[in-house]
Amino acid sequence: MKTTKLLFSLCLAMLAPHAFATGEAEQASKDKAGTSVMSASETPKKEKKKSRFTIGGYGEAVYSRNFYSDSYLRYSSPNRYKDETHGRFDLPHVVLMLGYDFGKGWSMGMEIEFEHGGTESAIEIENEEGGEYEAEIERGGEVALEQFWLQKSFCPEFNIKLGHIIVPVGATNAHHLPTEFFGVYRPEGENTIMPCTWHQTGISLWGQAGDWRYEALLVAGLNSELFGRQSWIHDGAASPYEFKIANSMAGAFRVDNYSIKGLRLSLSGYVGNSFRNTLKVPVSDSYDGVNGTVLIGAFDFLFDRWNWIARGNFDYGYLSDSDIISAYNKDYSDTAPTPMQSVASEAIAAGVEVGYNLFSQIDKLDQQNQKLYLFGRYDYYDSMFNTVGSIVDFEYCGRHRVSVGLNYYPIKDIVLKGEYSIGLLKSQYNNEPAISLGVAYSGLFNM
Repeated sequence: MKTTKLLFSLCLAMLAPHAFATGEAEQASKDKAGTSVMSASETPKKEKKKSRFTIGGYGEAVYSRNFYSDSYLRYSSPNRYKDETHGRFDLPHVVLMLGYDFGKGWSMGMEIEFEHGGTESAIEIENEEGGEYEAEIERGGEVALEQFWLQKSFCPEFNIKLGHIIVPVGATNAHHLPTEFFGVYRPEGENTIMPCTWHQTGISLWGQAGDWRYEALLVAGLNSELFGRQSWIHDGAASPYEFKIANSMAGAFRVDNYSIKGLRLSLSGYVGNSFRNTLKVPVSDSYDGVNGTVLIGAFDFLFDRWNWIARGNFDYGYLSDSDIISAYNKDYSDTAPTPMQSVASEAIAAGVEVGYNLFSQIDKLDQQNQKLYLFGRYDYYDSMFNTVGSIVDFEYCGRHRVSVGLNYYPIKDIVLKGEYSIGLLKSQYNNEPAISLGVAYSGLFNM
């Protein structure tokens, strides 16, 4: 473990400045008297002024037929739920993006996200509470202000962003638009073990110099009360309260390299304490030195050239004091907003997808810029990759998933998706095949 912490510290120390240039340069046409003669029939053309206001967004509508049970008991009693199936329609994400350029390097941006159709009264089966039915007003991710920030751009190499911002750790958090992955749903591994899309309040320094882009962040830490066995730290970025707890701060970074044409190589990471970043702060002397430090290291890449697209990711996470946190969370009352579950000391996720544009071989469709990608994807993830002490390793938390499908782009910003996938679990459990269909869009427009 000392080696892991040392390597992670070295990665943070080697972070080099990088920035993405978003500054605008408007050009004004200047007429010089006497340089030309205009006929009476000619009308002077006015150059269209670029708008300061930007609007856009993205959205997904999907249908899945899952050839396995959705009962919360399907892992504890797999033989009882062997032949069940279920189907679902869903609106996973519908997002409105707004931006405004104030001038002199100042700008703002926001994203309002509607998950699963919005906010209303709903009935849920609480899988972690004995399968009980529970009526509630959905919140905490159903309608969320995913981003709201103010930015000061000094130069392409250095920008400061303040507010509620994306934590770009891992491939999916940095590139989460539905046109940036082949599957009908976001990649399952990263979406399971880490918050997705991960957004926190804090400050970001970012920029781009040549082929290098960097981002370094200081944000609110995660809440260890919300960690669990099937999702590791995924829920730790959320809050059941009207505010985000910030007893502890955390640091994150991302570095992208574009030196090779068509290839992006990226390294990202996160470090922060979580144990006391809770509403009920432990005061007993027995918890002195217990920090619940979360360490995440991630590598991802994108290759887009010669009608091929390939993406991949590898994510490793470590949680210190996981056995103490597990015992502490289980002592909460039944009314507390915590799953009261054990959590692993280590989690892992890896995936790769490759697609080829079949329409590149049909001249007419290629000239119309229509695309049809045949793709395959493989994922492996385990939210209980390693446990310590007396924590039970729930083996259904580790699985492989294999997917094949098609992505059709009639135009650049709209995609129709079809996919067959199967979750491969250990032999004592039932595998989880599914067929999914979806339509999605993404776009950003100047008014």
